[in-house]
Amino acid sequence: MECVSSTEDKPRTGILNLDVLSCPICVEPFTIPIFQCDNGHLACSSCCPKLRNKCPSCSWPVGHSRCRAMETVLESISIPCQNAGFGCTTKLIYGEESTHEKTCTFSPCSCPVKDCNYTGSCKDVYVHYKNLIHPNPQSTSQRYRVRCGESFSVKMNISDNLVIGTLYKERLLFTVQSFRKSYGVYVIVSCIAPSSPKVGKFSYCITYTIDGHSITYKSPELKKIQRVSFHTPQENYMLIANSSLHGESLEMRICIKKEKRDKTNDIKGPHQCVQKKKLFKKKKVLIRSEERS
Repeated sequence: MECVSSTEDKPRTGILNLDVLSCPICVEPFTIPIFQCDNGHLACSSCCPKLRNKCPSCSWPVGHSRCRAMETVLESISIPCQNAGFGCTTKLIYGEESTHEKTCTFSPCSCPVKDCNYTGSCKDVYVHYKNLIHPNPQSTSQRYRVRCGESFSVKMNISDNLVIGTLYKERLLFTVQSFRKSYGVYVIVSCIAPSSPKVGKFSYCITYTIDGHSITYKSPELKKIQRVSFHTPQENYMLIANSSLHGESLEMRICIKKEKRDKTNDIKGPHQCVQKKKLFKKKKVLIRSEERS
C-alpha cells in the first residue's frame, strides 16, 4: 500500500506492508478497538474472548489494555470506497471498507436487458435504460413507467420470462419475472438496486384474474437485486397453478409501494414536549415585554 506524508518542503511517498494492519491471530484487518498484552503483542477485539483473554504468543493477559498507537495509525489511513468509479465519494478508515461497501448506494448493478453488459450505479442503470439505448428491450415491446402506490396492468408471455419497468420518481428499474415449472408458474417482482437503506424499502402486490376468479399475493418486501437471476425464486413469489393458467399469456395487476420511514425514534418524550411548550411561552413573554418597552 502506498502512503503519502507531507512536509514543509514536499510530500514523501512510502510503501506500507498491509500485513502489519491485520490481526496476527485471525488475519483479518484490524478495527478499533485494538488490544495488546504487556509484551506488546496485538489482538483484535473479536479474538480476545476466543482466546479467553490469554495472549497466544506469551500467555500474558490480553483484552484489557488498548493499543492507542495502532488505533491512531488506522485512523490516519483513508481509503476510497471501491465504488468510487461509480460515484461514491466516501473516505473510509482502514478495516471499515467491507462494512460500508455491503450497503453502499453506489454498488454496481447490471442492466437487466439480455445481452447488455452495461454496469453502473442503480441511478446510472436507470438513465442508461430510460434514454432509449435499448429501443426494444423485450419482445412484448412494452415499457412500464409507473408511480409508487398506483396499480398498473402487465401483460407478458410466460416464455419471455422478463418484463422491465421504471419507477420514474424514484429513478429505479424494476423487473417482473415468470418461471414455468411442472406444477405452475412462479411470478416475482424485483428492484434493480443494492441493499442500501438509502434506496428505500418497497412492498408489492400482484393480482391475477381468470374467469372472474382472482389470486392475490402481497409481499412485505420488494427484493433488491444487483443483477437479474434466472434461477427459480425461493421466497417472495406468487405461484399460479396450472389449472389457473390460460395459454401462454399472463395478465396481472401489480402495485409497488414505497414504505414510509419509521419515525418512532424521532418522537420526543412527553417531558420534552412540555419543556418545548414552556420555552415557547417564555419566548412569547419576552417578545411582548420588549414590545412594551
